[in-house]
Amino acid sequence: MAKKKSEKKSNEGKVSEKELDREIDEIEEKFEGSGDESKRDIQIKASKPIAKIKKGDKIKIDGKEYEIDSHYVLIDHGSTKEMAIEVFSGDNDFQIRYFNDQAERTIDFYELQGEIMFVKKPFKKIEW
Repeated sequence: MAKKKSEKKSNEGKVSEKELDREIDEIEEKFEGSGDESKRDIQIKASKPIAKIKKGDKIKIDGKEYEIDSHYVLIDHGSTKEMAIEVFSGDNDFQIRYFNDQAERTIDFYELQGEIMFVKKPFKKIEW
């Protein structure tokens, strides 16, 4: 009987994986809307192909300027590659992600929260 009480105490305050997944889904739905990508209204003004963006280049997102830190393949899916462009402004780090075969339709912007978690941020205009 004493063992069950200590097991109970060790689980107090912990969130189950199922609850955590549910909360993440709710947050993503709130910030991403219905998930219908065809409703995206993002203006892209490119001075060169996105693949040519390199370290030291500047990029503007909703009028705010960021500096490129790196541009690399995040995940190679075989027939397509998920690309990441790491950018920064002051002490804040961000990522721009896209798929190389459909960049204009898949481009997304993320902000680094803490040490390893990137959170998707909405934006309307990007230019480089």
